[in-house]
Amino acid sequence: MMKQWYESLFENYALKYEQEVFTQGTLGECDFIEREINYNKSLRILDLGCGTGRHSIELTKRGYNVTGVDLSESQINRAKENAKILGLKIDFSIRDARALSFENEFDLIIMLCEGGFPLMETDEMNFQILQNATKALKNNGKFIFTTLNGLFPLFHSVKDFLAQNSENGGATYDKHSFDLMTFRDSNITSIEDDSGNIRELECNERYYVPSEITWLLKSLGYKTIDIYGAKLGAFSRDDKLTTEDYEMLVIGSK
Repeated sequence: MMKQWYESLFENYALKYEQEVFTQGTLGECDFIEREINYNKSLRILDLGCGTGRHSIELTKRGYNVTGVDLSESQINRAKENAKILGLKIDFSIRDARALSFENEFDLIIMLCEGGFPLMETDEMNFQILQNATKALKNNGKFIFTTLNGLFPLFHSVKDFLAQNSENGGATYDKHSFDLMTFRDSNITSIEDDSGNIRELECNERYYVPSEITWLLKSLGYKTIDIYGAKLGAFSRDDKLTTEDYEMLVIGSK
């Protein structure tokens, strides 16, 4: 079976990934997570789509019990290396968010920086991720995730935004095509992998409008659903979602 772009992207892209501008907000994002759970270190946390483990590691350093899972072997290997360097014991494993076996195990699930959702090639697969996260969550648990804000491309150029936020050595994006019927952005993403090779990938990501996310989570039984603008490294319930926000921050309580 041919690999999807998100599988190919992360095959050899752990070190470079950690240098991308969108991975630099870890401390502030973990501050927000702590506030959301009232600094309760007895809670079990699942980091879904954990990448190289930046949130898992920071939360573990602060005394929390975190499990990290990701589809990419390369990303998980790097997460394990990072934890070992710091002398931290964290359960990192390779798992597909569309086929998780966890059930009623975690008090909090985080899925940040497009940790799987909404990268999948169909809406059904994206929904599977939400379903499995919900299944893994205990009653009265909380689900915090970020996703692409479908309001943004209605008012702005995704191409211009990504170009402005690309730094030297980071990923670059070209040949954008936003489909108003599916709310999917197609583009050619160019990266330099950890071996110094330049690679081009045909990428496709799904943008969601707030009403869709609200409906999807309501259908899964969430009691409260709050949606805000997602500011890099500065998540806050004070940030009302606007058309200026490239990402939205979603907080669902089961």
